[in-house]
Amino acid sequence: MSSLTLMVPRLKLLQPTRQFLESIEIRNPQVARLLCRIIPNRCPFEREIKLFNYTILHIPPLCKLNPFYEQVMLLRFKCLSYLADEFGEVVLG
Repeated sequence: MSSLTLMVPRLKLLQPTRQFLESIEIRNPQVARLLCRIIPNRCPFEREIKLFNYTILHIPPLCKLNPFYEQVMLLRFKCLSYLADEFGEVVLG
């Protein structure tokens, strides 16, 4: 039970950062392009280790352990939407 009581204050401490990330508005195409390059479109930690074409080990995506994962993905989506709506650009990768 004590671990649950310790988690609640930690989550409250993260809330201002979450709100800040969610409140960012994209208005500059260079910033949008930069954020699309910096924020990966999928988890970079997921790996499959193969030997002779057989999968020996699969490392699952660990990004969901990041407490800001959803907010960062939302920010990338905002950038992609801004570039597509305002400039007709499609960012790949």
